[in-house]
Amino acid sequence: MLTAKRHRLILDLLSQKNLVTIKELVQVTSASESTIRRDLSELEALNRLKRVHGGASSKHSAQQELSFLEKSIYNIEAKQRIAKYTASLITEQACLYLDAGTTAFEIIPYLANKSVTVVTNGITHLDALQQFNIDSYLLGGSVKFTTKAIVGTKALAALNDYYFDYVLIGTNGIDEQSGYSTPDPEEAAVKQTALSLGKQCYVIADHSKLQQRSFAKIADLSQATLIIDHIDENTLKNYQQKTEILVVKA
Repeated sequence: MLTAKRHRLILDLLSQKNLVTIKELVQVTSASESTIRRDLSELEALNRLKRVHGGASSKHSAQQELSFLEKSIYNIEAKQRIAKYTASLITEQACLYLDAGTTAFEIIPYLANKSVTVVTNGITHLDALQQFNIDSYLLGGSVKFTTKAIVGTKALAALNDYYFDYVLIGTNGIDEQSGYSTPDPEEAAVKQTALSLGKQCYVIADHSKLQQRSFAKIADLSQATLIIDHIDENTLKNYQQKTEILVVKA
């Protein structure tokens, strides 16, 4: 198949799904993995898509966001490593806020034997919290169906009824200058409020969020400790001037 035709197929599939894996593209184009990886690099250089671990995503604007399901299939091993490490920091009998992100979701099984109490705005988290018999409270408010999050003024009001030993939130962007950010101002407001109510605050994110900036600011880097799976040495030194970073290695 000609390169131009492969590129067209890749972009067509991305326009339908927003997120595609290399395996899917190999099946669609009958090309080798090395050829697909080269195609993705070429298309990224042309600003037509964004490379992610194991595939590619659409070139979204700062206000666009993938769904919870779309996010959940990428960088899963990194998210699980971060989740396991983060849970190891949580003490027995703690009260914690767990936001609606996919990395936060992966923490739940590791909390099973800690007798903790969880407050969350994540609808998707409820079945797992019940499965592991974790005492839980769900915020009330408006439902954002793409990310399965509870947001809005009622959610903010409900949050202010609590104080937390730990606050664990996700982010779409981590930028040295602008801090943590997410596409939706309403989700950003919930995260901001949660951070103001925690003794120990952690932003949990895989390395794909580094050097990214979304529409709505969550917080400055200094307002939370960053837990991440990988960061190069030079970037680490720059970020460490502004915040504490815990790197979870494979």
